[in-house]
Amino acid sequence: MRKRVSPKSSCDSLFEDAALLFYLILAFTLIPVIEVMILVKIADRIDWGPTIGIVLLTGVLGAWLARREGFKVIRKISNDMAAGIPPTSALVDGLLILVAGVVLVTPGVLTDLCGFCLLVPPVRRWVRRRLTEAFKKRMVMIHSGGSHPFDDDSFIDVPGTGHDANEPTDDDHRLDR
Repeated sequence: MRKRVSPKSSCDSLFEDAALLFYLILAFTLIPVIEVMILVKIADRIDWGPTIGIVLLTGVLGAWLARREGFKVIRKISNDMAAGIPPTSALVDGLLILVAGVVLVTPGVLTDLCGFCLLVPPVRRWVRRRLTEAFKKRMVMIHSGGSHPFDDDSFIDVPGTGHDANEPTDDDHRLDR
């Protein structure tokens, strides 16, 4: 029986999309305001020079760490592909590292904290598991309709005449004569 993955009903999806849009607008307006307030409080305590220095230092350090972790993930993806293993978790790790890098280059204390956390492999693994669970909850399996040629167990295995490409055959020996 063939199955395909399909999103939930359009009505559910519409409400979820509207809620997501609301949260994104809220995040992109509220987070920068909070970040500026925190930076102003820090500057009041230690002055603007060191505050700007901290912002620049965390940006450079974050970019370097994101690059280093990114290369590790690229190596893992390459090794998995060479071994014939789908690199699904490594691809999600790569996406999370990309998000961490973008967030770390953005000036702010909370965003830097989130970015640095995403660069720590155990934290990234935890986030990856939560994301996977959330995606699984949003997807449902449905039958695609139609019939599959082997639904009724009528598959018949017949002996073949093929051989392994690496094994010599009688034809190969004839060429030696």
